[in-house]
Amino acid sequence: MRPLRPIAGVLTLFVFCLPAHAWGDEGHEVIGLIAEHYLEPAVRSRVQAMLAGDSSGLTATDIAHEATWADKYRDSDRDSAGMRHRRTRNWHFVDLEMDGPDLNRACFGRARLPPGIPASLGSAQDCVVDKIEEFYAELMSPTAGDEERRLAVQFLLHLVGDLHQPLHAGDDHDRGGNRKIASATGIAANTLHHHWDTEFVARLGPNEAEIARRLLAQMTEAKRAQWSTGTTDAWAMESWSVAKQHVYGLLPRASAPDYYELSEAYVSQATAVTAEQLSKAGARLAWLLNRALQ
Repeated sequence: MRPLRPIAGVLTLFVFCLPAHAWGDEGHEVIGLIAEHYLEPAVRSRVQAMLAGDSSGLTATDIAHEATWADKYRDSDRDSAGMRHRRTRNWHFVDLEMDGPDLNRACFGRARLPPGIPASLGSAQDCVVDKIEEFYAELMSPTAGDEERRLAVQFLLHLVGDLHQPLHAGDDHDRGGNRKIASATGIAANTLHHHWDTEFVARLGPNEAEIARRLLAQMTEAKRAQWSTGTTDAWAMESWSVAKQHVYGLLPRASAPDYYELSEAYVSQATAVTAEQLSKAGARLAWLLNRALQ
C-alpha cells in the first residue's frame, strides 16, 4: 500500500491548485472542428463572420480556437477573483450526484433569466444545462444585439462540449473527480478529472486536427442523426450515466485513500468513451447552430 502522507499531500495540491477545465483545449478544439465540418455552408459563414468580431485577444478567432474561449474568459481574472470568474465558473458544469441526481437542485432551482438581462450577464447561480438553453434562445432572438449574439456563439461552442465531459455532469461528492488521484502505466498521478479532460483525449491522436479527422471518419450518418436530437436535460442525464457506468463504475478499488491505480482495461475503455463523447458533442453543437442560424 502506498504511504498515506505523500498521497494526502498530492491530493491537497491537485484539488486546490489546479483549475477544473473540461476536455482541455485539445478536446474542445476537436469538438469545434467536428461541428464546423457539419455546419451548413451559410451557417458556417455566419459563425465565422460573427467570431471575426471578437476583439478580446483571448483566442484566435477561428471556430476551433473559439471553442476554448469561455475557459479563457472565465480564468482571465481568476487570480484577482474578478467578476468574470465569479459570475461564469458555475456555468461550465452541473453536479448530478451518483447517489441521487437532481437537476433542479444541481441547477440552483432553475430560475429563469430575468427579462431584459443578457445571458452573458446572467446570475452566477446557474448551470451548464440552463446556460446552453439561454444562449441558444438568445442566438435565435431577433432582438438580441450583434455583440450579445457573438457571445452566445462563443459560449455555445464551449458549453456544449462541457456538458459531454462525464465529470462535468456526474459527481461522487468529489468535485467531479477532483478529489480522487489516479495514475496508470505511462500516465502520471493527477486528478481523475484531469485524466478525463486531457489524458484520454491525447491517446486519440497526435493533435486536434488528426483526432477530429479520425472521429469524423468513424461517424456514420446514422449515428449523427441519432445524436442530433434531444434536450439539454437529456444530454446531462446521458453524461451522468456515462460517469456512473464508466468513470466511477469501472474504477478499481483504491490502493490508498482517494488514490487509484488504473488498469490498462480502464484506460482503454475510457479512451473509447472519450472518443464517443467528443463525437456526440461536435454533432450536437452543429445541430444547435444549424437550427439557430439557418
